[in-house]
Amino acid sequence: MSSTSMPTKPLAPLSRAACIGSGVIGGGWIARLLLAGVDVKVFDPHPEAERVVGEVMTNAERAYRLLTTAPLPPRGRLTFSARLADAVAEAEWVQESVPERLDLKRRVVAEIDAACPADALIGSSTSGLLPSDLQAGLAHPERLFVAHPYNPVYLLPLVEIVGGAATSAETIDRARNVLDSIGMKGVVIAREIEAFVGDRLLEALWREALWLIKDDICDVETLDDVIRYSFGLRWAQMGLFQTYRIAGGEAGMRHFLAQFGPCLKWPWTKLTDVVDLDEDLIEKIAAQSDKQAAGLSIRELERIRDENLVGILQSLKAGRGGQGWGAGKLLAEFEQRLLTGARPPPI
Repeated sequence: MSSTSMPTKPLAPLSRAACIGSGVIGGGWIARLLLAGVDVKVFDPHPEAERVVGEVMTNAERAYRLLTTAPLPPRGRLTFSARLADAVAEAEWVQESVPERLDLKRRVVAEIDAACPADALIGSSTSGLLPSDLQAGLAHPERLFVAHPYNPVYLLPLVEIVGGAATSAETIDRARNVLDSIGMKGVVIAREIEAFVGDRLLEALWREALWLIKDDICDVETLDDVIRYSFGLRWAQMGLFQTYRIAGGEAGMRHFLAQFGPCLKWPWTKLTDVVDLDEDLIEKIAAQSDKQAAGLSIRELERIRDENLVGILQSLKAGRGGQGWGAGKLLAEFEQRLLTGARPPPI
């Protein structure tokens, strides 16, 4: 990379962020923000937090080297704070990523709300809790919203933005502006609902998958193969409805719905039945998963995953005659911002 062409300012319209919690999702947020040139202060009482974040950063930087030759801004400064209040004291954006318990999250966001600047944005990484429930009792509930990402946060661009009853329109606009500036796709969900959109779809598939394993229809490797060698490839670039529009032929979606809609009434699935995850089923799934991993560590699997995602993103960037498509078009726009060194206006 040429140092003369390297942007000297953060990509995002903010300079300082705080991440509360540094697990799988929190660590991904830390990496995404640092690589956008944003200084990040972290609070996580876990004794291994610094080691885990360091390993995530190693993987994230490796992935970015594979992803783009455009010059990244100088990496933001990473600081671990001993107190939550110290971590958020000067933050412009605070991302909460603590375990998925309403009582814990409400306590943590209340501490954040009391200690961070009055104009700071507060995003929650919750996978399904309602933002209105998280806002209860806050002094500034209008600046709290759900910012639900997907793992790995440093590569997958989507963030579901969900406002609660008290969230202001200005907060939603500011959040989307920040996310767009760091190469992410801030998608605003029109109404709050438990588990939002993505996790509702994933839960439906996950529930059916657990029944297929429990009933010995297939093992976990076979099930994963069915996804990754077929419709998973379609979903990666066109999603669900556009894929089915094509499946309807020249008549499009109307024909597809007329032909396959009646099948939904057939008793094929167990989507309304919850499988009992007893010890026997847990051991069955875990043993099959261990066999499928073939000795690869989690960090090795993460690196393989990242390489594959980079390849998919780059292929999508080259799609449609070089115009880019889907997440690849987003990557092209992100690279253009990197090359010009442009910084969006302040939030």
